[in-house]
Amino acid sequence: MFLKLSGALAALALMLTPVAADAQSAKPTDPQIAHIAYTAGNIDVKAGELAVKKTKSKEVLEFAKDMVRDHKAVNEKALALVKKLNVTPQDNDISKSLVKNAKEKEAGLSKLEGKAFDKAYIDNEVAYHKAVNAALKDTLIPSASNAELKDLLGVALKIFEGHLQHAEHIAASLK
Repeated sequence: MFLKLSGALAALALMLTPVAADAQSAKPTDPQIAHIAYTAGNIDVKAGELAVKKTKSKEVLEFAKDMVRDHKAVNEKALALVKKLNVTPQDNDISKSLVKNAKEKEAGLSKLEGKAFDKAYIDNEVAYHKAVNAALKDTLIPSASNAELKDLLGVALKIFEGHLQHAEHIAASLK
């Protein structure tokens, strides 16, 4: 089981590296940024919903519920903003890569149970928030031209930095 888990984590690291690198080298437009941000949030909502169904750990359950609540709230604000600005979010290579990687990760997580699931889920949350936070900080926020979009992304980054710290805390307790 440990070998399976280690392989899954190594694969996750390999999957996230190109996404972060692509996000850092690309200069997305506001409609692309809106789609990337919404997609990333939606991925974490789905991962949190899976964890709510599978975990037996109270700490992991509460974390997963927080992820669902917080990422849904940010996505609702993002949707309201794009509607207000009359912007149509635009699919792009980064958002497509995020979705592809998330489907692969979800398939792997779905096969795990108990402590193996909890550890893999939390380790994924640590890695995912590191990658998303780096993309927000290094690419999405600096590339956003609309001030309201930039502000929303900045607020989201602060929330997601808190998520990363919380996930790292839980990961340390699961060792």
